[in-house]
Amino acid sequence: QVQLVESGGGLAQPGGSLRLSCAASGIIFSIYTMGWYRQAPGKQRELVAAITGGGTTNYSDSVKGRFTISRDNAKNMVYLQMNSLKPEDTAVFYCNAFFRSQHWGQGTLVTVSE
Repeated sequence: QVQLVESGGGLAQPGGSLRLSCAASGIIFSIYTMGWYRQAPGKQRELVAAITGGGTTNYSDSVKGRFTISRDNAKNMVYLQMNSLKPEDTAVFYCNAFFRSQHWGQGTLVTVSE
């Protein structure tokens, strides 16, 4: 059974930082492309960042230069370091695993506010 469990969400001030973590189990982690998506209230879910098993990364234009995705294949973990947070980054962030099929975590809420 595939499980993706996110952690690290919470409240941050504008300009602040948060680090999200996702623990994966039930998959051959190293062959999966891992991604972080987010869904803000009233908006569609969108890709934030993705990283292949070999470490190639891809970012949405809205987070380039502020967010960094990384993975530890030995620990079956993927991370999202979020710096210079803005109020518009407020959303539920979801961990995603993709290889022939997609798997989702339950999401973790990130709120950026004074």
